[in-house]
Amino acid sequence: MLDPAHPDFLVQRFQALQAHVNAHIIGQPHLTQRLLIALLSDGHLLVEGPPGLAKTKAIKVLAQSIEGQFHRIQFTPDLLPSDITGTDIYRPETGQFEFQKGPIFHNLILADEINRAPAKVQSALLEAMAEGQISVGKRTLSLDPLFMVMATQNPLEQEGTYALPEAQLDRFMLHVNIGYPNAQAEHQILELVENEARALSPDEFEPIAQESLFDARRAILNLHMAQAIKTYIVELVMATRQPQQYNDTLAKHIAYGVSPRATIALSRGARAHAWLNGRTYVNPDDVTAVIHDVFRHRLLLNFEAQSQGLSVDDVVNQILELVPVT
Repeated sequence: MLDPAHPDFLVQRFQALQAHVNAHIIGQPHLTQRLLIALLSDGHLLVEGPPGLAKTKAIKVLAQSIEGQFHRIQFTPDLLPSDITGTDIYRPETGQFEFQKGPIFHNLILADEINRAPAKVQSALLEAMAEGQISVGKRTLSLDPLFMVMATQNPLEQEGTYALPEAQLDRFMLHVNIGYPNAQAEHQILELVENEARALSPDEFEPIAQESLFDARRAILNLHMAQAIKTYIVELVMATRQPQQYNDTLAKHIAYGVSPRATIALSRGARAHAWLNGRTYVNPDDVTAVIHDVFRHRLLLNFEAQSQGLSVDDVVNQILELVPVT
């Protein structure tokens, strides 16, 4: 391990954190890396995948490895907004109302099966995710500087669910799709669970202090990004809004392009990806590595694309082929 004063010390700490989480979450390296990218970019993460893929465990292990508080919110149809934000409680001993903070005031939040709650409850997260604050009555209360939401959706069960509106989807920096692990990973999962039952869990990890996390975020923001890379990011975004300038077929598939938040998320995600890989600059591969997760929930396809069985990822692949690397 390098000396804490060494400029690469933080990089190694977070690379060790990624390895630690991967030791607990078998077969999902994409998810674990995206969790770290969102954390280092001060963003939020939406994860979609079948049940039983350790989505809950992933953020729980991450929370145990970061200095901060973790809370899980199980979204259900009968959940109320005050169950998330908190409410005023009457104290008979003082004859006054006292605000009881809700789970949103923790540092790392797991919004489990967010699409099971109605829109009014989903919107309770909106202000917190976008502004880092909540409004209760006439008061506005700030959240801690370290605040990240990881929301999950189960794509297999759509009955009795409420789809997230586009405006709220846009608040998530990344939308990650995960699938079942392969046979080799299943063997490793079996061994891991059996070892945990025998109290033989992987090595412990010394939690990273919040100040170290904030130092890492500042280092990532100061990472060198050439003007050509910024131009490449903007052109990828503009290709979703003005597809007719690139290809008539592409124009027939896109209903609405991505928002300016996508530009920001693509830049910050590429920076974090480069930093985690130990580079001091951003290259085009860092941009293409995160673009699918950035565009997946923001790019809206039309009926023609859907009728042809095209996914957003397919259209993003088309855009990557059409937009030259500057």
